[in-house]
Amino acid sequence: MPGSFKHILKILTEPRSVPSSPAFWLQTLACAIVAWSLVHGGVNVTPAGAAVTGEAGETAAATDTFGAPGTDPQPVQPQPATPAQPVLPVIDVTVVPNDTLDRIFRHLKLDLTDLASLRSLPAIRASLDSLRPGEALHFKVKDGKLYGLERRLNDTQTLRVSRDGPGLRADVLENLLEMRTRTVRGVIDTSLFEAVEATGAHDQTAVALADIFGWDIDFVLDVRPGDSFAVTYQEIWRDGTYLKDGQILAAEFVNQGRDFRAVRYTDPEGGANFYTPEGLSLHKQFLRAPVAFTRVSSHFNPTRWHPILNTMRAHQGVDYAAPVGTPVRAAGDGRIRFAGLSGGYGNLIEIDHSQRIVTVYGHLSRFAHGVHSGNYVTQGTVIGYVGMTGLATGPHLHYEYRVDGVFKNPQTVKLPGGAPIDAHWRADFLARSAPLLATLNAASGPMLVAR
Repeated sequence: MPGSFKHILKILTEPRSVPSSPAFWLQTLACAIVAWSLVHGGVNVTPAGAAVTGEAGETAAATDTFGAPGTDPQPVQPQPATPAQPVLPVIDVTVVPNDTLDRIFRHLKLDLTDLASLRSLPAIRASLDSLRPGEALHFKVKDGKLYGLERRLNDTQTLRVSRDGPGLRADVLENLLEMRTRTVRGVIDTSLFEAVEATGAHDQTAVALADIFGWDIDFVLDVRPGDSFAVTYQEIWRDGTYLKDGQILAAEFVNQGRDFRAVRYTDPEGGANFYTPEGLSLHKQFLRAPVAFTRVSSHFNPTRWHPILNTMRAHQGVDYAAPVGTPVRAAGDGRIRFAGLSGGYGNLIEIDHSQRIVTVYGHLSRFAHGVHSGNYVTQGTVIGYVGMTGLATGPHLHYEYRVDGVFKNPQTVKLPGGAPIDAHWRADFLARSAPLLATLNAASGPMLVAR
C-alpha cells in the first residue's frame, strides 16, 4: 500500500494520536474512497502523459474514470481493420475504325463471360456496340476479369460499369453542362476563320456567323479586309473543362460599310430563328451563295473572253472554284425542272422557284441522291457536288440567277425579304432581344485583328 495509507491506518489504531481538526478527517475520507476503489477495480490509472484512444480513433488527454459501485469497467473492443480496396490501373483504349468490344476484350485478354454479362444488362447493349472511331474507353482489369469500364456516351451522359460481387452492374451518369455567355469582337484581315480564331472563339462560331448572315452577305465574294464583327455566344463547359462553342445569341457584321445585326429569339411555341432588331426574319427565300467558304474564280461579266473557245462570250453567272466533291446547296425552295448533261454546262441542275425565278448549277461532278427532274427541294438541301464536266478548265461551280429568263448578277440582285415576327410575339421579342443586342455595343479598347 502507499505510505500515506499505512500512516492513516496507524493513526486509526492509536486513538491517542488521532488529530481532531476537520481538514484531517476530510483528507482521511478521500483517501479511504480512493483505497476502496483501487481494491475493487473502479479506477483505471493511466500513466502520466499517456493518451486514451476512443472507439472512433480520436485521441484525448489521459483521465481517471470512476465506475459505479459494484460494477466492472467495460473494456473497449478493438475494431477489425477494413481491408483496403486495391487501386487498379486504368487502361485507356482508343477505338479504331471497325473496332468492336469483342475485339477489344480479346486484345486485353479479358474473360468473354464478362462481355456476355454486360450485353445482357437492360438497355446497355446498344450503348456498348455502337463504338465511334477516335473515342476513348477506360478499363479497369485484374487477372483477366473486368472490374470497371467507362465510356462517354454524349456530352451529357457517361456509362459506368463496375463489378458488383460476382457480377457486373452498369449505371448511366448524368453530366451537368454549364453554359457561359461570351462576347467577342474582331476585324478581318485575311479570312473570317482567322479573325474569329484570334478572338478565342472557334470554327463552329465562324460557320454559324456566315450561316446567320448568308442571306445578305456572300461570304465568298463580299467579305473584305477591314470588315468587322461582334458575336455574343454560349460556351459549353463540363466539370470545369471547355467542350465547344454553343449557340450564337446575337451578332453584328459590318461589311463594306453596311451594318447587319441579328438576334436569336425562341417563340412561345419553341421555334427559334434569327431576326433583325426590328423583328424581320433573316431567313430569306434565297441564299447569296450556293457553296460556303471558297474563292471566286470568275465574276459575272457580260464581255468575258472564254478561255477554251477563245472568243468573246458573256459570262452570265458566277464561278465558285472549289475542290471536286464540294457540296452544292439549293439556293431556295423549288422544283427541279432539269437534271442531266447539257452541252458546255456538263452536269446541270435547273430549279424553278416560282415568282418567275430560276437558278442554274453547272459543271457538277455528280448529282446528290434522289435528285431528279420533277422533285421538290428545300433551301440549303445538297443537290450536287462541284466538278469540271463540260467546258471547264478546272473544278468549279457555275451559278446563275434568272428572272423571267433574264440573267441577273447573283452578287447584287435584290432578294425577296424575310417575313416579320408574329404580331402576338412582338412585345416579348422586343423585351428579350434588347439586352442581347446591347452586348454587341462596342466596348473601349482595340478590336482583335487576325494576321
